[in-house]
Amino acid sequence: MSAPAPPPERPGFVRAVSRWQIVGLSINDVIGSGIYLLPAATALLLGPASLWAVLLAGLAVAMLVLCYAQAASYFDEPGGSYLYAREAFGPFVGFEIGWMVWLTRIASAAALSNALADAVARFWPAAGSGGGRLAIVVGSLGLLTLINVIGIKSAARTGVALVIGKLLPLLLFVGIGMFYVDWSFAISGQPPDLRNLGEAALLLLFAYAGFENIPAAAGEFKNPRRDVPFALMTMIATVTLIYAAVQLVAQGTLPGLAQSQTPLADASAVFSGETLALILTVGATISILGTNSNTMLLGPRVLYALAHDGFGPRLLAGIHPRFHTPAAAIITQGALALALALSGSFVQLAMLSVVARLFAYIGTALSVLVLRRQHGHRSDVLQLPGGAAIPVIALLLSLGLLASATWRNLVAAAVALLIGALLYRFRRAPE
Repeated sequence: MSAPAPPPERPGFVRAVSRWQIVGLSINDVIGSGIYLLPAATALLLGPASLWAVLLAGLAVAMLVLCYAQAASYFDEPGGSYLYAREAFGPFVGFEIGWMVWLTRIASAAALSNALADAVARFWPAAGSGGGRLAIVVGSLGLLTLINVIGIKSAARTGVALVIGKLLPLLLFVGIGMFYVDWSFAISGQPPDLRNLGEAALLLLFAYAGFENIPAAAGEFKNPRRDVPFALMTMIATVTLIYAAVQLVAQGTLPGLAQSQTPLADASAVFSGETLALILTVGATISILGTNSNTMLLGPRVLYALAHDGFGPRLLAGIHPRFHTPAAAIITQGALALALALSGSFVQLAMLSVVARLFAYIGTALSVLVLRRQHGHRSDVLQLPGGAAIPVIALLLSLGLLASATWRNLVAAAVALLIGALLYRFRRAPE
């Protein structure tokens, strides 16, 4: 008599995303619509010193990036900040961090879909209101949800294609604009007003935000413990150089930079005419779509990780048997983001994003201090120079930024944490 057939294998993630695709995704997640507004905003606050501020901000954010790189080298599971805090401090702290990160992802997806409609309206006025705006918001979120449900490969390829689409206009801007830079104007001038340093620091540091999302999908990367740290470090070097080059060209070619509403397009029109200005406008649209693509890719992985550990309906911890993606989590995030985008209530949730990111940064920096004692003996993990110095610097930086947040953001974050604590009480058995 033959032995009974084994039970069918439970669907799981497929490790399909390569190292250079992860690099592309990480760049895509950081370079968003902000780079098209950053030069004017920093020039208004800091004047010609903006160029050096951009470089210093990149160096400061590199401390946070290195914390994530070290933590990522310990694990090949999805979850990112949530996973690190859970392993270092237990399920409650981990859940609170994951909860805040996921709220940020929903708010970001809702806000970006509306920003996309605003950007498209610059060359298709119908997208500014009514049916045209509805079509852009619903169509973009629906398309990105579908792409992510179909598979991580399709989502990664879309992300890489969009990052190419957003980088080409910026490289054209820098490549052409460098020949027209007034160097004496670009790198000299009056010293900055020190009263603006706190606001400028928040603006600059959050222009680099988004890098923390990449480890959330580690379960679908081919070699996450090696490739995620590589991608994060490659990303911060690349993004810092691009931001500095864009700032230099904008400062050196547009005399009224601080007053410009569309600084890159205005600077392009000065030194290269309206054609390049139009390309930069289209580039801003692609940039927004690319950032939202990553939001819809990585946010549901946090929700999946939470549900897998017993937080939320069991359905959200499921993997699609054909596509091998957390399809229920992806569809749930898409539906919630769409509802917020159409209702306008996403504005209140978006206020949480700044502080919520800081909770993730603080949690990860603290987690690294604990995890390095647990995993530091391993030969296959990233070893940061200076021992605990980098995590401590990252922690102090994050705490300083948290102290600069408005009381409204802090109160909103406290309310969100309280809601999270209540939800934690209804935890079910983990998968």
